[in-house]
Amino acid sequence: MFEKLKNRYNQILLFFGIFLCILFVRLFTLTIVEGEKYKELSDNIRIKKIPISAPRGELRDRYGRLLAGNQPSFTVQIMKNELIDSEINTIAVKLLNILKVNGDKHVDNFPIAIENGRYSFTYDKEIENWLITQGLEGLTTADDVFETLRERLEIDPALDVFEAQTIMQQDHGIYPPISVKTMKFIPQMQKENFLQKYTLEENLNAEEAFQALRDRYEIPETVTNEDARKILIIRHELREQGYRQYQPVTIAFNVSAKTVSEVEERIMEMPGVSVEVEPLRYYPGDNLAAHILGYLSKISDTEREKYVNELGYDPNDLIGKDGIERVFEKELKGKDGAKYVEVDVYGRLINVLREEAPQKGETVYLSIDAKLQKVAEDALSQALQQIQVGGTFTSKWGDYKYGEVFRNATTGTVVALDAKTMEVLALANYPSYNPNLFSTGITSKDWNELLDKNPRDPLSPIPLFNLGARAAIQPGSTYKMITGLAAIDNGMNPNTKLFDNGFIPYGGRNFGCWLWNTKKQKHGWVDLYKALEVSCNYYFYNVSTGWDHFKQQSLGIAMNVNKLLEYTKLFGLDERTGIEIGENAYGVPNPQKKTAAIKAMLKNHIQARAKDYFEPEVFEDKELLENTIAEIINWAEENPSRGELINRTGKLGVKKDKIESLVDTAKFTYFNQAKWTKGDTFNLSIGQGEHAYTPLQMARYIATIANDGYLNKVSVVKKIGSETPNVEKEMGKRIELNNYENLKHVRQGMSNVTQEEGGTARAVFGKFPVKVGGKTGTAQRSGKINPKDEAEYLRKYWKWIAPSLSLSDVESKAKELMAAQKDRYRDEGDAMRDAIKQLSNNKITNEQLDQFKDNYDNFAWFVSYAPIDDPQIVVVSLIFQGGHGGYASPVAREIIAEYLGLNKEAENLNLENALTR
Repeated sequence: MFEKLKNRYNQILLFFGIFLCILFVRLFTLTIVEGEKYKELSDNIRIKKIPISAPRGELRDRYGRLLAGNQPSFTVQIMKNELIDSEINTIAVKLLNILKVNGDKHVDNFPIAIENGRYSFTYDKEIENWLITQGLEGLTTADDVFETLRERLEIDPALDVFEAQTIMQQDHGIYPPISVKTMKFIPQMQKENFLQKYTLEENLNAEEAFQALRDRYEIPETVTNEDARKILIIRHELREQGYRQYQPVTIAFNVSAKTVSEVEERIMEMPGVSVEVEPLRYYPGDNLAAHILGYLSKISDTEREKYVNELGYDPNDLIGKDGIERVFEKELKGKDGAKYVEVDVYGRLINVLREEAPQKGETVYLSIDAKLQKVAEDALSQALQQIQVGGTFTSKWGDYKYGEVFRNATTGTVVALDAKTMEVLALANYPSYNPNLFSTGITSKDWNELLDKNPRDPLSPIPLFNLGARAAIQPGSTYKMITGLAAIDNGMNPNTKLFDNGFIPYGGRNFGCWLWNTKKQKHGWVDLYKALEVSCNYYFYNVSTGWDHFKQQSLGIAMNVNKLLEYTKLFGLDERTGIEIGENAYGVPNPQKKTAAIKAMLKNHIQARAKDYFEPEVFEDKELLENTIAEIINWAEENPSRGELINRTGKLGVKKDKIESLVDTAKFTYFNQAKWTKGDTFNLSIGQGEHAYTPLQMARYIATIANDGYLNKVSVVKKIGSETPNVEKEMGKRIELNNYENLKHVRQGMSNVTQEEGGTARAVFGKFPVKVGGKTGTAQRSGKINPKDEAEYLRKYWKWIAPSLSLSDVESKAKELMAAQKDRYRDEGDAMRDAIKQLSNNKITNEQLDQFKDNYDNFAWFVSYAPIDDPQIVVVSLIFQGGHGGYASPVAREIIAEYLGLNKEAENLNLENALTR
């Protein structure tokens, strides 16, 4: 055999034989074994799927009234495969001119703007505008901006950047356009990506990039820059489409009938342009319940992985960004349909094969009453407007005169719950926003209107922020029901009278009753009912500590701060309420953590000013600096004398001229506050101190009192789709009390607030046809209101703040400081403050610098339920800087009247039939 293989002829035969065998086996594999696989791949190359968006599910109130739906709208589209490249420029100008003349907005994602002959990247302008709105102009890097925000918002430096970003967004309503993963501005990253897509050099300025694109698309010199930009807008959209020529590109949403008519008339001049009918998200009530409903917006870069790659969304889809729209995105989205088309190798449409109809999303029924929601919003708006001018709240149930002006009362919220089920009946915030603005993509102008107008003021109005669910505020006297209940549930007789002696001296200060503090008067002998009626602080100081400070004897009850906080937790104030939309919950105060919190705050303070406090050899040695700061902080529990602290600090490398400043700050601002004292318990007992609860949490707490102790989860969703509504919601777990009869005593005290002569809300509810249980609360807010521009403020009051200094010298010194310590100063105003102090040898203090700023006014709370004998509704209203607790009560009265049917004009209306609604 081997001899035959030596023959060249046989070798050739063998070679071809093996070759044919291999070819046969391969052909068999491709056609028989894997034939279906490759047939499918071939079909997929030839057949493409064009998604057809499903109509979004509706949002309706508890009675079926439409809150968010869809309405047909005309969209202008361009089919790329039907365009001839040489005609695109002409078509683009014609089409956008039609839209402009008719006042219709068009898609404009081309990132080079031309204004008064000046070119700029919209990415750069976006960063610049955001920095201005936040008072951060002058900062250039994302890292500097992020760290400045962390310090300003007092976010724990131990948290990583992702956790810090979450706190900024959820707790403060600030959304930095920063990718914390790369620590770059997101618009900056988008600019780099834009230049790379067009293979342009990264160092080109806006004008150079614009001219390069004009040349690329052969736009004649005779075409104006305005028209050239119109061409580039369309070119950019078509380029973003990539190889999907079979899929239409939307140029304009919700256009007018006039535009539709003109496009149809000139269709022969603009081949490839068409008008289609598509569903558009529509909110018929405009601002109504906006913070509950939420809004839609485009999928962001950070969301692309989840929605586009994992869930199969189209990159241009709008998704829920807040409220119910976000939480129930999956249910509301529905199932998209599809059009299957045949395309050629270039992606151009050849034939439509078949269509699959989309399936509409589920309808979500909410627990709110749209009419009641409107009453709540109108009442809140009226109250705020009148408080700012000292006007009158007008109502068929009696006008209420606001005797004192509080012009900073610009924000407020009100929550109404079903007293038994704790379903949300209404939740209103002011200011609010119109979610319709987002339905076709919000403009930069409209977006800027929704941002914080004064980021330097933490109480500055933010329309997008849900105050009712996310703003945690001291409850003031509305907390006193818990203090009173804890005392009587641990053996205190509610009828026992204690003498209000005006004030209690303790720890170098006087803890006074509000009546003593304002009028130097005393309430005299009061029991629990009277104490709640007149809101006597002295009584609650006594019972919270189990000590009669007038008689200087024990009350015989086991009361202390831990017992007080135990009852606070019973009413759910240590946890979230359970509502389906986003909310905050900061928990109850923790005496054991107070020292740790104070030490953390001191650490933040020293770290932020380390370069100013320490000598260079300490500041530049990171390990030594960290150990030195830790040593200072560890003195908190010991709290040495000032002299001892000066002696110790002088040995730690602190600059000699900064020793006393650091010592005084550490001792008097931090160390003296580190340990829990009886004074802290006094403050907690009247709702001050470390308490911080949202109006939603407070409404849940009041509902638990009203319904005899059942703590339910709060809900705003009634049912989804065709689900059977849970009309009789199952009662939650009853809180553990020693004697449930004690809740009746607390309710009696709340009745006195609105019915008895000394009641703090009697002026509003004394003649109301239904008896209401209520409690006013005035929560103190210390500090000064920072202006948006600190530098402008200093220049305005210069003659009175620092008459001995030259303004030019201070401005020069401020520039010097900012150049030397870029990471310390967020703006010129901060640098000017330090410059004034240094040039005056620290003779000019912060108090002098801030003397012309307004003080924060007190917050006004009112909590209530009605009717007294069979509670149906709970209403909690809160006016930020509203001055007096009673000022929030007319808002609650309007809502109660509407809910109980008192506003109906029927002749035979009575309470019994009103409650059968």
